[in-house]
Amino acid sequence: MAILSAETANFASLSGAFLLAFPALFSIVNPFGAALIFAEVTDGRSPAERAMLARRVALYGLLILLLSLWIGSTLLAFFGITIGALRIAGGLVVAVRAWSLLQAPEANEANKERQAYQDGRTASADVASTAFFPLTMPFTVGPGSISVAIALGAERPEAAHVMDRVEFGVGTCLAAVAVCLLVWIAYAGAPRFVRLLGRSGARIVTRLVALILLCIGVQIMVSGIQEILVSTLAQANLVVSGAAHPPGLGSPRLP
Repeated sequence: MAILSAETANFASLSGAFLLAFPALFSIVNPFGAALIFAEVTDGRSPAERAMLARRVALYGLLILLLSLWIGSTLLAFFGITIGALRIAGGLVVAVRAWSLLQAPEANEANKERQAYQDGRTASADVASTAFFPLTMPFTVGPGSISVAIALGAERPEAAHVMDRVEFGVGTCLAAVAVCLLVWIAYAGAPRFVRLLGRSGARIVTRLVALILLCIGVQIMVSGIQEILVSTLAQANLVVSGAAHPPGLGSPRLP
């Protein structure tokens, strides 16, 4: 395996990329906590309708996460946003989100409940029409989840060997698949999950994983700061070298 830069060396392998992406995506999506609210907003639906909604929400959520992972950073680069700046901003979003989850997971639940309901109702008699909005976007995979996915995609080791990039991509995609599978399972079995875990149990799980998410956010920010510092120092060295050896001036001729 090729030697990687300091900020990507720990995450270039498939397992390393998975262990980086899965806790971050799991914490921000929070499938088990969201399942409690999903059970409430789908109350009165038949088991078949609830299973269909769970399947569609998981599929739509996976598509959004994969698009964010693969083209999110490229799209931002089109607007002149550097990878270093993206990492700092994305890491800050992750860290702030994790801090809010650590402090008050019940406030996060209340916010998701407002997103799941449209003016206090699920809005449509057609169950399938609610699968994408509001149950997938913004309830399950909202702006926070998309920001985290873009920040994770920016961690791709661009300067590394091609196999390192492939392994990183596969690892992050598997993490997104795993999170969405958990969404499917948790939503489909939401009534049983409510009885088994309860709100207090879900909040305990949320706080435990939020601590990991906070550490990941700080790590992504450090990577961005390190990249900007390295780039700035390299440019400064070029300026100093150019000043010491201006072009057009050769070594003095011997008599």
